[in-house]
Amino acid sequence: MKIALYCVGNKLMLDDGLGCAVFDELQAYEFPEYVNLFDVGCMSMDLLGAVDTYDLIITVDAVDGTGEPAGTIFSYAPEDMAGRPFGSQSLHDLKLSDLFESAELLGYHARGLCLGMQIANGEPGDLVVGLTPAVNEKLPDLVDCVLAALVKEGVPVRVKATGAPVVPGYHHQARA
Repeated sequence: MKIALYCVGNKLMLDDGLGCAVFDELQAYEFPEYVNLFDVGCMSMDLLGAVDTYDLIITVDAVDGTGEPAGTIFSYAPEDMAGRPFGSQSLHDLKLSDLFESAELLGYHARGLCLGMQIANGEPGDLVVGLTPAVNEKLPDLVDCVLAALVKEGVPVRVKATGAPVVPGYHHQARA
């Protein structure tokens, strides 16, 4: 099985950089060669071919408008995402569901899993690198969810610093 892990976001836009922060934290782990990590920035149709290349695509992204407190983690399938309203067709607004729907039209198939976190601020007035305190505090929990999803798929994950395996019950410690 080939697995892609897409970490989505813009690290210059506060909490919108959540996926980038997860990508950075995942650098502390070793993954087998059939697992590829990508800091993809914004989703684009350039990723279309990957739906045919990989068996499973896990996407980590910021979510907003859920009505839940900042730091709340969600797990959902690409098809569970609401479609975009008419007129919102910017490629910068491309959602994973759009990517999978387009791929299906071409006969491409892969399983998808979305892991997201409710953010506090993804549209600051100025460019700001970093996460808000509420989201940063829960970042290790989101990394735990990514690692747990991989372990559940049978992926052997190891901590680079110690070589210890990541097993159920493991808890990520954020890098300083």
